[in-house]
Amino acid sequence: MDNTVPEMAISDAASQEKKTVGVAMLLGDPKRAIIKLALPMIAAMSLQTIYNLVDAIWVSGLGADALAAIGFVFPFFFLAIGLSNGLGVGAGSAISRRIGARDKLGADNVAVHTLIMMLLLTVLFTIPLYAFTDELFVLIGAGKTADMAIAYAQIFFAGSIFIFFTNVANAILRSEGDAKRAMYAMALGAGLNIILDPIFIYTFGLGVAGAAWATLISLAITSFIMLNWLLVKKDTYVSFKFSGFQFDKEIVKDIFRVALPASVMQLAISLTILIINLILVKVGNTDSVAIYSTGWRVVTIAILPLMGIATAVVSVTGAAFGAHAYEKVSIAHLYATKVGLVIEIVIGVATFILAPQIAMIFTHSEGAAHLAPELTMFFRIISLFYPSVSFGMLSSSLFQGTGKGMYALAVTLLRTLILMPLFALLFAFNLELGLVGVWWGVVVANIIGPAVAFVWARLYIRRLTRKVTSRPGAQE
Repeated sequence: MDNTVPEMAISDAASQEKKTVGVAMLLGDPKRAIIKLALPMIAAMSLQTIYNLVDAIWVSGLGADALAAIGFVFPFFFLAIGLSNGLGVGAGSAISRRIGARDKLGADNVAVHTLIMMLLLTVLFTIPLYAFTDELFVLIGAGKTADMAIAYAQIFFAGSIFIFFTNVANAILRSEGDAKRAMYAMALGAGLNIILDPIFIYTFGLGVAGAAWATLISLAITSFIMLNWLLVKKDTYVSFKFSGFQFDKEIVKDIFRVALPASVMQLAISLTILIINLILVKVGNTDSVAIYSTGWRVVTIAILPLMGIATAVVSVTGAAFGAHAYEKVSIAHLYATKVGLVIEIVIGVATFILAPQIAMIFTHSEGAAHLAPELTMFFRIISLFYPSVSFGMLSSSLFQGTGKGMYALAVTLLRTLILMPLFALLFAFNLELGLVGVWWGVVVANIIGPAVAFVWARLYIRRLTRKVTSRPGAQE
């Protein structure tokens, strides 16, 4: 016994030395940290988005109705992503702030709370949606595509645990600066999906349901690998100790202070997609939903660099906030926004020019060919708001990183549930622009909303820096 303790202590000390590399980066130069954390996430998200693109291409081979069916399921898929990402963002913010405050035990406790809360959230999501799948898709107007939508959704709902776990585990890794392994996990899932999609859709003849099975199996394999890293191999900075666990109200409140608004943000986005779908059915038909859901996959590709940068902003600003280094918070926010703006201008111009070629990718089959002109128009109009997204998304990430989840929620609700439906209805019906009016409504909402978010973020940072200047050591 006497010999074992020193050996364990030495081993633990060596392990901690290895684990603090990512933490040291978080607490160093904010510009360098943004790039170091963002690049792996952009790479991983690129592969994920390429998968989404390939998935849409394979599904488009089944015809326009198949694309529309996926479009009706998309809001619920986005909801699962949103809830799990929301919890992950809340946990990541809380962990990063404790890392900044040099409170490792606190960071460990947050991580344990997060996994248990993830399991509870998965149950609440899965059971009611799986039980009422049939009624749900009839209710939201899936019409002739309902059977395909139901077949896809039932598989997705049943395996939602893998979506929740992979997103939360990724957030924990990112919160401690371990973006590379988060990248590896996401890349693996996307790669497997790309391989399995045609096998399950066409070789096994499962159609739309085959796409769901390919996603589920890929996520399951990724989940087991990440579970090994966190709970078996135990070589992460945070440690998981479940024995004698008791919920700590303060930790739960701290996580939910960001997680709940973040999840509501994603819920708002999902509801907005549903509302836009209903508007599209009124303006046109299920083909309009197919155009929107397919086109939005390309939008996701266009803004994925911002998504990668946003994950870095949460971790970097969270650690800086925890260390009361408010000037670093400001530097990180402005630098990230500038980088994102330049990237999105380039992507927006490229999308506008190449819109016909991009549309052709999704309309190669005879059943989907008639969608090409409208899809081209969608790409060209929607690309106009790409540059403005950087101002909104990265400002929301700043709020999340510093624990101001309600601020992020407020600007998201303004953009999604208020401005997008309002302008879509206004342009489509009042101005009688029809389907094109919906696209213009989305553009206008996504220019005004981010502008408000950015102004609010700079005012918030100014208040932080003034407070620390006038009262050194003051805490927000």
